[in-house]
Amino acid sequence: MARKTESADAADVLVPVTIAVGQEDLLLDRAVREVVTAARAADPDTDVRDLTSDQLQPGTLAELTSPSLFAERKVVVVRGAQDLSADTIKDVKAYFGAPAEEITLVLLHAGGAKGKGLLDAARKAGAREVACPKMTKPADRLAFVRGEFRTLGRSATPEACQALVDAIGSDLRELASAVAQLVADVEGTIDDAVVGRYYTGRAEASSFTVADRAVEGRAAEALEALRWSLSTGVAPVLITSALAQGVRAIGKLSSARGGRPADLARELGMPPWKIDRVRQQMKGWTPDGVAVALRAVAEADAGVKGGGDDPEYALEKAVVAIARAARSRRG
Repeated sequence: MARKTESADAADVLVPVTIAVGQEDLLLDRAVREVVTAARAADPDTDVRDLTSDQLQPGTLAELTSPSLFAERKVVVVRGAQDLSADTIKDVKAYFGAPAEEITLVLLHAGGAKGKGLLDAARKAGAREVACPKMTKPADRLAFVRGEFRTLGRSATPEACQALVDAIGSDLRELASAVAQLVADVEGTIDDAVVGRYYTGRAEASSFTVADRAVEGRAAEALEALRWSLSTGVAPVLITSALAQGVRAIGKLSSARGGRPADLARELGMPPWKIDRVRQQMKGWTPDGVAVALRAVAEADAGVKGGGDDPEYALEKAVVAIARAARSRRG
């Protein structure tokens, strides 16, 4: 069978060996899908063999990559390559020196010390490498969400991206799915109000949205978020807790010594991404404003815990007071 004509991009992907390194399952799966998609675009009859480490025994790779009568294109995927036996690793290393035509070998490796010799050999042989690191930091997940929107050709505000991360959490598959849903359902720029309508039913996310808008001095938006949160069943005590955290973060950062986010993060016990966010939020705040806001939070906390007749009114009063305090330097 004559070799199919490939685009430049496909040729970049369809190299003899690709190594996908890391422990983020979504990214590993995407690395495999990218190769398979390119191979099937070049030849719809591409044969895909997807194997676990225990399925690739000594001699198996030679069988899978031996020349066939019809010279069909093939993709061989090996998952958990760090767990391959010593004899199988010898086979794979030998294959790097003389890869078969029309075949793309994709090795999924967790990284780390285990099986590092295989990775080193693949890199030395010029394998294409795809980084698939576990995204443990909120800032990394935020960058991932921004990238998802860009990849889908849509615009989303920074507040919308942050709101989505706050709402969904650390699961990249859920984040990717949420971005895809918003892109499919919503026209125009996606903002935090849109994210709120879809995902504010998650109590932690919606309570922190109220707090963020309040400490930014955006009273009307904070009140709208508050009413929505309460209407979806968010407990008032969660909202007072979020308000308290928001105001305290402003106070802690405003009284801290200047420095890099990483240094301040260690000093204040906040992640660096939160330092950056609070720095943006603290514009307009004064020490007196922080004191006023903390009193408002304390009063609201008492109101929602039985010290008042109307918890919702206590929260609305606190939100307005905090938003006004946020503008104390300006007013």
